[in-house]
Amino acid sequence: MQGQGIFREAGGIFPVFLPPDPRPDKKQNGGVRMPELKRTPLYDVYRKYGAKTTDFGGWELPVQFSGIKAEHEAVRTRAGLFDVSHMGEILVEGPQSLGFLQKMMTNDVSKLKPGAAQYTAMCNEAGGTVDDLLVYQLGENRYWLVVNAANTEKDYKWLVSHRTEDVSITDISASVAQLALQGPLATEVMQKLAPEADVFAIPTFSFIENAKAAGCKVLLSRTGYTGEDGFEIYCRSEDALKLWDEILAKGREKGVLPCGLGARDTLRFEAGLCLYGQELTEDISPLEAGIGFAVKLKKEADFIGKQALLAQKAEGLKRRLAGIEMIGRGIPRHGYSVYAGDERIGTVTTGTQSPTLKKNIGLALLRIPWDAPGTEVEVDVRSKKIKAVVVQTPFYKKPKNGGGEK
Repeated sequence: MQGQGIFREAGGIFPVFLPPDPRPDKKQNGGVRMPELKRTPLYDVYRKYGAKTTDFGGWELPVQFSGIKAEHEAVRTRAGLFDVSHMGEILVEGPQSLGFLQKMMTNDVSKLKPGAAQYTAMCNEAGGTVDDLLVYQLGENRYWLVVNAANTEKDYKWLVSHRTEDVSITDISASVAQLALQGPLATEVMQKLAPEADVFAIPTFSFIENAKAAGCKVLLSRTGYTGEDGFEIYCRSEDALKLWDEILAKGREKGVLPCGLGARDTLRFEAGLCLYGQELTEDISPLEAGIGFAVKLKKEADFIGKQALLAQKAEGLKRRLAGIEMIGRGIPRHGYSVYAGDERIGTVTTGTQSPTLKKNIGLALLRIPWDAPGTEVEVDVRSKKIKAVVVQTPFYKKPKNGGGEK
């Protein structure tokens, strides 16, 4: 289970969840010396824009720029720009690439067409989640996987260990940078950056390869991790700085702010999006985590973990991810126990004070039937049981008019 760092700022305490640190300990002079942190191509601009950085699974990344609450509000009402260049990118090519991915992924990759993206998961034989990821189809027998940063090496080895003939697997993470422009005004700003592309016409979970933005060749994808409309922009590492500066310059009049990991976490949490290491682990199945929409048990391919997931469904799930809202005073934190009377019924996976809803809320893996909305439970907050109620998720859902809905 990944660790947790806490960043405090006036008006609330926001947790920033850190992935497992894969770096080996190196002892020197009786102490422990860690290797230097990895940095994205945008590291040098962090100070320019006032960033406060943290160790995020071996990467030195910004927790915040102007402040977590201000950045969160910018994305919900205008737009925000994130550096997510630490994410992993893996290229899968070859005549048997589709069949290979059908074996590895829970979703039906055969439904993809060039220019489309798909959210999916990889499972182990027991049905636990190896990772959740995006699959882009670049062309015939050519796919691009975008995986969680802390899992890049693990995922690459997992894929290679199951590779079949006529399939090529290449980790291209070092040569690719990724920026995310998210929020209701993201499309307007992006259109200014890419005037030759019809940005407004790009459907959700679709992309344009070889688009031009700020004079740079990019892959422009209408995807994101905030619950808002927006784009994930993939470019060459050497073009990242120019793109970052141009997006902020073009977006200044729209109130676009640079954003850090703190806001990224609170935004995805309100939108009910899973974070690997919290809502998803190798011991938690996609069905238990509520992403069954990305699991196609009826597809013909016998993907890894399919039999275990079929058994879970046939026998009935024993636990499921649910939302909780505190009734009493207290914030549900990752790892806190949830009770029904004296019976422990689950664990909080993520919890915070919601910047949008102004409520103390959490996601928790609860035993069925206590996952039903309206069920009263208690959360053990620092050895004191505090009343809470199970609620529907997502906590926040963007309406079709582009504004925020509470």
